[in-house]
Amino acid sequence: MKSISSKSDLAINGAPPAFPEKLHVGRPNMGDKASFQKYVDKIFESKWLSNNGPLVQELEQRIANHHQVKHCVAMCNGTIALEIAIRALELTGEVILPSYTFIATAHALHWQEITPVFADIDPVTHCLDPDAVRKMITPKTTGIIGVHLWGHAAPVDELQEIADEHNLKLMFDAAHAFGCSYKGTMIGNFGEAEVLSFHATKFFNTFEGGAVLTNNDKLAEKMRLMRNFGFAGLDNVIHPGTNGKMTEINAAMGLVNLDNLNEVVLRNEENYRAYQQGLNDLPGVSVFAFDENEQNNFQYVVMEVGEDCPVNRDQIIEALHAENVLARKYFWPGCHKMLPYRDLYPHAELLLPITQNVADRVVVLPTGNALSAKSIETVCQIIHMKICKV
Repeated sequence: MKSISSKSDLAINGAPPAFPEKLHVGRPNMGDKASFQKYVDKIFESKWLSNNGPLVQELEQRIANHHQVKHCVAMCNGTIALEIAIRALELTGEVILPSYTFIATAHALHWQEITPVFADIDPVTHCLDPDAVRKMITPKTTGIIGVHLWGHAAPVDELQEIADEHNLKLMFDAAHAFGCSYKGTMIGNFGEAEVLSFHATKFFNTFEGGAVLTNNDKLAEKMRLMRNFGFAGLDNVIHPGTNGKMTEINAAMGLVNLDNLNEVVLRNEENYRAYQQGLNDLPGVSVFAFDENEQNNFQYVVMEVGEDCPVNRDQIIEALHAENVLARKYFWPGCHKMLPYRDLYPHAELLLPITQNVADRVVVLPTGNALSAKSIETVCQIIHMKICKV
């Protein structure tokens, strides 16, 4: 393999970057084009474009079966799915969640005039710390939103125990956890409801989309009403609602990607293990480990840069970007440091020391079925050179 120039070498010698095109985190996985066209043909034949069409119903049933859960309620995107689940659960006042999550988790509450209360996370799992959750409960608290991060389940049992003890509703943001399990039970079966995202950057996508998984019959019926303006038949609105419906063309993409799901997960796992092997001898660097006893989607390759690393996280990202590898800081600097929460809770960081630390040391590396083993080897070499030249 050719040697990789450092950023300073590039500036002096004008050497080209390692990758002529940018190597992204979140490059979309796309199923077979011919199979997708067959579903498109069905849409043209049926002339059914939206409003709970046959492809949406098929997708819901297959996703429910995959997660061994009673109900999958498909939505136009994951954020609307969060908002509808929150409203269907009648959450009010304050709801506890991690700050170390995508901003949509907090926005889905704030958008509905519910106060997001940020609790700290576990330094190992990056998920909510139950002890931190307990400290944030007030008389105004009505619920908890756990986030299954990187496909690793939040502390489900401990959070359910807290919810039961304080008469709180518990739901989960499962945007990272499609096809994952907790203690052998598939995600989707915990709390009152669990919300999936099918955004283009997810390993399973419907172009854009989301869904709520639940075993609660009444809650599922309520959410189906809410995603379609509250209509129960023609000219019969029986509940407040909005337009959260998934279209048939989105469902078509989802069905194609479901057919290809096992291959994508296998490729994700191969990429994850290649990164593990390529980075395991570096000081102060580790790859976030998946639980081998659980079902995993291996969707994210997360590298943690510790205090004993000769360079910091931002220096590694700078070196990768110089070579057209668009590695990402994920969830940095935390929801509590983004607007409007930065102004609403100016001293939140005093209660979130672990969140601060994790946000400052995580790098998410490129993966997906478009990434070759040779590309991963080169990415690892860039990181090696940056760390070992210091």
